[in-house]
Amino acid sequence: NDHGFISILGPSGCGKSTLLNLLGLLDRPTEGKILIDNEDLTSISTKRQDELRNKKIGFIFQSYHLIPTLTAYENVSLPLSLNTSLSKKEVKEKAEKLLKDVGLFDLKNKYPSELSGGQAQRVAIARSLVNDPTIILADEPTGALDSKSAKQLLESFEILNQKINSTIVMVTHHSFTASYASRILFIK
Repeated sequence: NDHGFISILGPSGCGKSTLLNLLGLLDRPTEGKILIDNEDLTSISTKRQDELRNKKIGFIFQSYHLIPTLTAYENVSLPLSLNTSLSKKEVKEKAEKLLKDVGLFDLKNKYPSELSGGQAQRVAIARSLVNDPTIILADEPTGALDSKSAKQLLESFEILNQKINSTIVMVTHHSFTASYASRILFIK
């Protein structure tokens, strides 16, 4: 289907993160083309790149990138609060629904320092979904987690992939992690 869960698997240093940065419009390719929804992203303006990054791409990093002075709820709702077309009530409903989807509604008022690694990563996942992205890019999302938390996170990905209308592209060098995806691409 168009909205799959894809793993990019390969050893350290083979270019997996570079590929993710290209897909996420953080880097420009020296040659070739990158197409999202049939739009060539290699020749568009920086302003259009920023717009697409904000509207179509969700990022999940190994180190979470949560804002330490904001609660879980505030971290998730922050990208929505920048959207002036939404009311405060709509922002609240959407952020709370996403926290429920990742199983963290009860911890919505906790700060990142009060969460386990697995919980912080699930907050990061909820935040990546707030703008209904077309593509979610996950760079070694289980890299900093113990095996139990990693398994729970990957199971969350599987459930979310059935609920959301987005493609998940996850980079990893662990075949166990990659095995949760519906499709695996190998890079050498």
